[in-house]
Amino acid sequence: MSAFVLLLIAIVSEVFGSSMLKVSNGFKRIFPSLGIVIGYGIAFYALSISLKTLSLGVAYAIWAGLGTALTAVVGFTIYKEKFSSKKLIGLLLIIGGVILLNVGGAH
Repeated sequence: MSAFVLLLIAIVSEVFGSSMLKVSNGFKRIFPSLGIVIGYGIAFYALSISLKTLSLGVAYAIWAGLGTALTAVVGFTIYKEKFSSKKLIGLLLIIGGVILLNVGGAH
């Protein structure tokens, strides 16, 4: 399996786990709490396997940056959190930073 596919699995799993934090009620609800453990477990496993091929700096930048952006999108869409132009600019800066680190990491 491609390192970037594993990284994508890590990102999606981490976003899922983070999203379950919101509804776990401080780990008092069993199914969201299991979602947290499973989501983060898969995320760290897939990230660790992707690091056999990818450099740590680039992989972590992509994982953290896109994970942050996708978690914010989940907040806006599923949890109806407020969205503003400042948040949009912040997300665009995160994505831009990930792109720059990726381009810089290719050399």
